[in-house]
Amino acid sequence: MKAAKKAVVKKAAVEKTAAKKTAAEKTAPAAKKAAAKRTAPKKTAPAAKKAAAKKTAAKTAAKTATAKKTAAVAKAAVEQPQPPPAGKPESPAALVRRARRINRELAEVYPYAHPELDFENPFQLLVATVLSAQTTDLRVNQTTPTLFAKYPTPEDLAAANPEEVEEILRPCGFFRAKTKSVIGLSKGLVEQFGGEVPGRLEDLVKLPGVGRKTAFVVLGNAFGRPGITVDTHFQRLVRRWRWTAETDPDKIEAAVGALFPKSDWTDLSHHVIWHGRRMCHARKPACGVCPIAPLCPAYGEGETDPEKAKKLLKYEKGGFPGQRLKPPQAYLDAGGRPAPPLGAASGT
Repeated sequence: MKAAKKAVVKKAAVEKTAAKKTAAEKTAPAAKKAAAKRTAPKKTAPAAKKAAAKKTAAKTAAKTATAKKTAAVAKAAVEQPQPPPAGKPESPAALVRRARRINRELAEVYPYAHPELDFENPFQLLVATVLSAQTTDLRVNQTTPTLFAKYPTPEDLAAANPEEVEEILRPCGFFRAKTKSVIGLSKGLVEQFGGEVPGRLEDLVKLPGVGRKTAFVVLGNAFGRPGITVDTHFQRLVRRWRWTAETDPDKIEAAVGALFPKSDWTDLSHHVIWHGRRMCHARKPACGVCPIAPLCPAYGEGETDPEKAKKLLKYEKGGFPGQRLKPPQAYLDAGGRPAPPLGAASGT
């Protein structure tokens, strides 16, 4: 009896094990398939794959561009002359390199720089330069057409009625003193030089109201003879750039002249004066858009924000007319606009 009972129990256990095995065999394919699905790599749609590749390429290009820019900046920092730190002296050789680099940079910014007084001959330039003292070239250019129309030659101006000349020159300021100077220099030209403007410094400075600055303007721009024009802009900028600490115009002329070949003097004067009038102003220079900022010891004295600095630009750099009513063609080709006649709105 006991044996039969054991047989029945054993048989039931065998049947239960077989059932479990059968169930396992049935569920194995489905489980295996699910596991394979979980472990199998996901297939990327063609569009997604393309976008991922494009994004990777863009990141690589950005990294390359950044690396190139960093390398260029580093190279420029090594090659470009730097201003001396405040309080530290600059060697003569370093000063020459920096000064000449500044002039080259300005030549690229103002390739059309020229004398900003309207003139057709040496006599007109001489008179206009004398009249430009304590006023703008723009105001002189708006005044001289009437003067030269009535007194076209030294002989005419030498014989002029002073009161009539004063009335013409009134817009220039200090019109009585200027009338005396232009009539006096006209008489000097007639009496000493046969009515012709001399082409030598020592002769020009003998004329009433004519100093070295005026003489160099005439020599450089009417006769093509190199000279440095030390006007208020020139004095201010060369001291700001630490080219010299001199304050006397003659000493400034000598100190700056020693930094450059003589052949560069006239164009150098134009570059510096143009920069002083348009960008490097006395009270608030536009440092944020200045092309020579890395070379300037005074960087930061003015507005350093580029957008705010742009609003400080004058004349053609600020989108306004220039100072000449009849500027050279190169200036017009570069986008410059002529100034309006006296009495018209200047736009500046």
